[in-house]
Amino acid sequence: MAASSDPSAESLVLRSDSDGLATLTLNRPDKLNALTPGSFVALRAHLDAIATDDSIRCVVLQGAGRSFCAGHDLAAIASGEEAPSPHFEPETVDALEQLPQPTIARIHGHCFTGGLELALACDILIAAESTKLGDTHGQWGLVPIWGMSVRLPERVGRSTAKQLMFTSRRIDGKEADAIGLVDRAVPDDELDGAVADLVAEILANSYGTNRRVKRLLADHDNMNRTDAILHERSLPYGMPEDTRERMARS
Repeated sequence: MAASSDPSAESLVLRSDSDGLATLTLNRPDKLNALTPGSFVALRAHLDAIATDDSIRCVVLQGAGRSFCAGHDLAAIASGEEAPSPHFEPETVDALEQLPQPTIARIHGHCFTGGLELALACDILIAAESTKLGDTHGQWGLVPIWGMSVRLPERVGRSTAKQLMFTSRRIDGKEADAIGLVDRAVPDDELDGAVADLVAEILANSYGTNRRVKRLLADHDNMNRTDAILHERSLPYGMPEDTRERMARS
């Protein structure tokens, strides 16, 4: 079985930039943006480029058409299509989580299993109220390897995560908001505005501060509280470069 070499793979995830915002769009609308190895190849290329692009200060991940992402394309699995390396797909989810820029998942339609794992790797999740979200690994007899067993309990707590994972139950955006799975659920026709408003607030903030705060929060995940406070205090971060430049111009 060989890795995907489809020359059109790059069209599976589209990137558009505007005034410091990079928007990544999963682009298989006819398949509800179900993920294939080619999707991950395209996504990784964008993530690697964005990670070192200082002109990008915020990232939005969304889906084309009527869904965010219906999960892994089981037909691609059955056909023998493979990613470039055994752990390429989960490592791509990790790369999304580790981007230095703040990331927002704009969620609508369906957000199941692999799609939910992608969303959970983002910093902030905003969903339309009619969105259906769920972990369906159990329904299909699969075991998560893209981080679901870690990131879902971090979001909703172990007990609620067990209920969602053991039952493959789908919930709507309102319930996802109530249990903390998403940060905010809004009426469907307000989703674009809610995301745009949040992006504007982020972009109005210091890029250097946001970048360093995100790094501090990631560093502190593996520290106790006392060590985390000392770590924050000990780093010679000072004033971010973009703040110094702004002050010099004023």
